[in-house]
Amino acid sequence: MPSLAEEGAERQLDRLFHALSDRTRRQLMARLALGEAKVTELAAPFDMSLPAVSKHIVVLEKAGLLRRRVEGRVHYCSLSPEALEDASDWIAFYQQFWKRRLDSLAQWLAKEDPKGEGAE
Repeated sequence: MPSLAEEGAERQLDRLFHALSDRTRRQLMARLALGEAKVTELAAPFDMSLPAVSKHIVVLEKAGLLRRRVEGRVHYCSLSPEALEDASDWIAFYQQFWKRRLDSLAQWLAKEDPKGEGAE
């Protein structure tokens, strides 16, 4: 049974991948990679309402991918790429796992067919 810390980390990873699974949210992140922006500026290129864009922003916020700061009635968003480290670590683990498995398969195939002659 996973510990509470592991369960929390898994939930955070779920939020992260869920946030990244949507094209609009990835486009918002691409814009924020250029620098901080007002929510209205982020919403401008999209053919959707400001509340709809705000919902996407909330998903990115909950995933830890962006920060919001408020000055009066103006909301500013900025990218928080540190959250991507968890996804990067997860991907790197499985990348190494599959690399080792494929290397083992290649070695096994080389033993079975030392001359490199395939069946024709």
